[in-house]
Amino acid sequence: MFSVNLPRTIIWGGGSVQKLGRLLTDLRLKNPLIVADPFLASPASGAVQKVCDVLSKSALKFDIFTDTITDPTTESVEQCVDALAAGAFDSVVALGGGSPIDTAKAAAVLYSHGGKMRDYKAPFMNDTPSLPLLAIPTTAGTGSEVTKVTIVTDSETNEKMLCMGLAYLPIAAILDYELTLTKPFRLTADTGIDAMCHAMEAFVSARRNPIADGFAISAMEKLGKSLQTACFNPHDATAREEMLLGSCQAGMAFSNSSVTLIHGMSRPLGAAFHIPHGMCNAMLMPQCTAFSIKGAISRYGEAARMLSLCAANVSDGEAAWEIPVALQQISTKLEVPTLKGFGIEEDVFRKAVPTMAAAALASGSPNNNPIVPSLAEIEALYHEIWDEGAQRTQLH
Repeated sequence: MFSVNLPRTIIWGGGSVQKLGRLLTDLRLKNPLIVADPFLASPASGAVQKVCDVLSKSALKFDIFTDTITDPTTESVEQCVDALAAGAFDSVVALGGGSPIDTAKAAAVLYSHGGKMRDYKAPFMNDTPSLPLLAIPTTAGTGSEVTKVTIVTDSETNEKMLCMGLAYLPIAAILDYELTLTKPFRLTADTGIDAMCHAMEAFVSARRNPIADGFAISAMEKLGKSLQTACFNPHDATAREEMLLGSCQAGMAFSNSSVTLIHGMSRPLGAAFHIPHGMCNAMLMPQCTAFSIKGAISRYGEAARMLSLCAANVSDGEAAWEIPVALQQISTKLEVPTLKGFGIEEDVFRKAVPTMAAAALASGSPNNNPIVPSLAEIEALYHEIWDEGAQRTQLH
């Protein structure tokens, strides 16, 4: 038996942020807190001002919180909780990439239910309703606007915690690709690769199901043909819209199935060395996929074709084994650094491997992988990723 959980309303298209006031009114919400980041609040972006202008025209009360940080921590989330407590807010409008949206989700839950964020980390499922949240993504990657997931790092232990349940699911989302047109190359590449991971992992997950498959398939088709165009021709409106829709569909896919080994290993790596999440995934994708292929050859073959990583007429086996090579080529073209190239010292990395591997396994995500890895195999994969990166660096 399966169940699917989605926001009740999704509005998309260029300029669709103009519908925010009417959407809040239709939902009988009158006083939202806008949660964003400092850049979106700056004149260089203008995104927060655009949202404020829309709400002002609708005669709605609102206030703004922009002290979110990249990769939210329990400390930064508590600041947002304090902002919610200081006003009579009946909802939250989360504007931004995954970090502001995840901050808003976590803050809405803590404001509504109390406690500490670590009380809610997986495998705990929090399905109790919390403060209504509407999400407006400004990047095409996390899919957080449609997922029942948030990621927060524990400020005391440095653990990157996965928190899940309907309490984190936005009630509505607005997908306005015009908000993504000014995103720089690095951010577009990293968030786009994250979306590709979401779609492919959901498609091969042990928890896959026909509805999530439909979202994953559509997402892979869009992302595979649009990622590089969006990176190298950032004002291509068609590519930007395809990326935003594909990211949203990938979010709906994994939120209603699961992610697998890549994300399981990515969270501890990002927490330990402060690597952007999508970049972590890109570093891990080739080796993690190669490890997993034998457990789902036909699925990986289909994924390769939908992501445009191989010729359409090759067999599933040939297509599947082209994925690691093609993913590495894409990562190279999109200037994804090696671990050493990111500035990590080899001895520090290798000492961290046992702790990262234990955290990866404890998250539960690797248990949904086509081949379920042991602790020793995850450790070996971390070492292999370092070695492969070092070898490529020597060749160049």
